[in-house]
Amino acid sequence: MASLASAFPILPGKMEQWKHFCQEMVGPRHSEYEASRKRLGVTREAAYLQQTPQGDMAIVYMEAQDISRVFEGFGRSQVPFDVWFREQVKEIHGLDLSQPLPGPFPEAIVDWRAS
Repeated sequence: MASLASAFPILPGKMEQWKHFCQEMVGPRHSEYEASRKRLGVTREAAYLQQTPQGDMAIVYMEAQDISRVFEGFGRSQVPFDVWFREQVKEIHGLDLSQPLPGPFPEAIVDWRAS
């Protein structure tokens, strides 16, 4: 199982939209969100808010068999929920998931698990 943790800046003035976006995924759009993640091969996803002097960040943690496949799926899916998700990410974070990510995935430096 592969994992990814990444920080995505929340653009100035977009905090309320980000909170609403998150509430939609755990509320009214939860079944669509769950179906999307299953379809893309995601087995776990969590989002955290990190407030810093440089601005607010969304910290996203994800587990999947193939993280690259997940992001390719985000980019090309025409399922209405995935299109909505992509639009929200672009508006809130300035990240266009329909394009290749600007750089490599984050590198895990320490990954300890209880045995």
